[in-house]
Amino acid sequence: MSGIPEVPEVPEVAEVPEVAEVTDATFTAEVLGSDVPVLVEFWATWCPPCRMIAPVLAELARERAGTLSVRKINSDENPETTRAYQVMSLPTMILFRAGEPVLTVVGAQPKARLEERLDRALTAQGAVALTNVSATSRP
Repeated sequence: MSGIPEVPEVPEVAEVPEVAEVTDATFTAEVLGSDVPVLVEFWATWCPPCRMIAPVLAELARERAGTLSVRKINSDENPETTRAYQVMSLPTMILFRAGEPVLTVVGAQPKARLEERLDRALTAQGAVALTNVSATSRP
């Protein structure tokens, strides 16, 4: 006995969904053609608030797997989709349901606030647009 406590064996963890990237080329099939609602984050590597919201989006992807798909699109590398949805500040998150945008959130949000807005938009009939001043404008 070495005096070091034994570490219990960790059970295997089921594969956790990642926040996968979409592109201009895959956006229509992966987002607009999805059977479940899709939350898309428009982001860029130079955007600090985008890095702040990344763990929140990863948690949402894990917790809502099967009922909500979470994707991200690099705005600098995919200008066509960015222009099509008139994204002017980052991060911008757009919730799509049945191929239509139903919620736009601009700026990093606390998880609880984002969940509240997602839930409200998913149960509402109309579109909702929300903004937050913590967004970073594109250069």
